[in-house]
Amino acid sequence: MGDRPAVARLALAVCVGLGAGVLSGMFGVGGGIVLVPALVAILGMDQRRAAATSLVAIIPASLAGTTTYALRGDVSLAAALIIVLGSLVGARMGTRLLAVLPARALPWIFIAFAASVLVMGRAHEPVREAALSLDAARDPGAVAALVCIGLIAGLLAGLVGVGGGVVIVPGLEILAGAGDLLARGTSLAAMAPTAIAGTVSNLCRGLPDARIGMVVGLASVIGSPLGAVIARALSPRAASWLFSAFIVVAIASVLRRARRPGGAAVSGPADPPPRESGR
Repeated sequence: MGDRPAVARLALAVCVGLGAGVLSGMFGVGGGIVLVPALVAILGMDQRRAAATSLVAIIPASLAGTTTYALRGDVSLAAALIIVLGSLVGARMGTRLLAVLPARALPWIFIAFAASVLVMGRAHEPVREAALSLDAARDPGAVAALVCIGLIAGLLAGLVGVGGGVVIVPGLEILAGAGDLLARGTSLAAMAPTAIAGTVSNLCRGLPDARIGMVVGLASVIGSPLGAVIARALSPRAASWLFSAFIVVAIASVLRRARRPGGAAVSGPADPPPRESGR
């Protein structure tokens, strides 16, 4: 009898992970932009703990998604490595900010970030077949642009708990001219190192619920291949509009919670206060 709340909590985590996995495979994101609102609304975490826990879950989700896209040749490892150079620095900066910013500010940062992604997604017309070629000697600006994309993605990964794909995918499409499937696969390949770096920093500060994060992440592995199949079946335009609708729902969910009295500070019974690392 006493274990029922814990079992129910794990069951909810599995459901959240399955949904996030499908979205991860469909849109080339780690799923954090839906995981954070879901962990807050469904599992009762506060925004800080949800952001840190989401980053744990993104690790297996991004690895599964990368494998699915790579099998079809839709991953540029060279571009992913360049993005990671920036994202590792950004993730460290983001997790430091996450530990010190007031909890009430975090939902509004998430909302502002998601809204900017929505605007950016509507600012260009995605295409399906477009290669991504990198030549550092001939086009150093393109390499610098990828590093900047990674820096911003890593910063947001550490701060709001997303994998950074919602920045990397449109960044690759707009700045590097990549096709939508190639952008998604490359984004997922760049996400795992970013999420690992951010999670290590968060664990030192005692922020994430590692058990829930791994349950969610492993469940998302099941859903990710299905999402990739759906993505290939959709036209670039349809996928773009569907992604925009998904962002709007995430914004509405966090906004409703943030505007509720005390909503930003709600934490569940399994959410102990953060501890300092002593560094």
